[in-house]
Amino acid sequence: MSRLRLLWVLALLSSAAYGQREMTVAQLMSFIKSSIQLHTPDRQVADYVHKIKLTNRLEDRTVEELQGMGAGVKTVAALRELTDATAKLPAAPAPVASSEPVVIPPPDATEQKRILAELTDYARNYTKNLPNFICTQVTRKHVDPTGTESWIADGTVQEHLSYLNGQEDYKVIMVNDKPVTNLGHLQVGGNKSSGEFGTMLAEIFDPESHTDFQWDHWATLRGRRMYVFFFRVLQEFSKYSIKDEQSGRTVVPGYHGLVYADRDTGMVMRITMQCDNIPPSFPVQQAGEVLDYDFQKIADREFVLPLKADMRTRAGRIMAWNEIEFRLYRKFGTDTSITFDTPDPIPADKLKEEPPKP
Repeated sequence: MSRLRLLWVLALLSSAAYGQREMTVAQLMSFIKSSIQLHTPDRQVADYVHKIKLTNRLEDRTVEELQGMGAGVKTVAALRELTDATAKLPAAPAPVASSEPVVIPPPDATEQKRILAELTDYARNYTKNLPNFICTQVTRKHVDPTGTESWIADGTVQEHLSYLNGQEDYKVIMVNDKPVTNLGHLQVGGNKSSGEFGTMLAEIFDPESHTDFQWDHWATLRGRRMYVFFFRVLQEFSKYSIKDEQSGRTVVPGYHGLVYADRDTGMVMRITMQCDNIPPSFPVQQAGEVLDYDFQKIADREFVLPLKADMRTRAGRIMAWNEIEFRLYRKFGTDTSITFDTPDPIPADKLKEEPPKP
């Protein structure tokens, strides 16, 4: 069963963290919108806005836009003060205009049905075709106590991951670039996930999940043309669970997302998912993941294996973001030595979706 394990360690932030905070107008807007969605008390939001120092001019029309979205009276008053305080600053840069996407007709209904049948067969047999291997798993953790996506680095965990006969085994070897011993996978604080090596893929295409698929769009990923399908698994059929380690509570939400499949090979190269129907009383209100696959060479053969998982959660205003990279794949057996070299982060352009090309 795919499981997302969450451990929230709430510590008191130092008073310095609540001093004057420098932001762009875009970051301010993101914070206000997030506060509206989370129903944060108006006075609390206004108090925080009073401590913000903007790097660009805040326009009246921006304040009016936020007011129309539901910003409270005290928050709007604090924003008006910012418009006066920033009147002599340069204007915020205009959003970069994107070029018009290439319009390519989607596959017809018959072709879509054929593609989904092939993807279902691929998902059912995915783990059967994997070899036994080992790799290095590097988790770079970030937190944001403000809910504005102003991320703070929260440590790095490096693990030795063995995949033997369909079973994953983890050995923590380094924490914050320092070797460790006798530290289990579940003993490392913060968010954890499992299911990247086939379980998530299998459950989406399992007939028992009653997944609803719909065509979404064409895309280019790592230079290859992709079919992209939207999917949704209702809560009553879901096997995806979220556990909050601190309270011991577990929920099984529904979820939805996108599946990217290589047009030429029929292999799934990306899955995005976002949880639905999380009870309001549960400590975690939002949870989602983006899982990228890529071709990895093991011995003298290439396999499509996880490249990176990007996992994000929110509990109240506190946000957590884990970047989990799977690197240095090699054959299990003679080459089972542990490496303490930490690979450089995967370049962002390798993960960027691009418009389809004619």
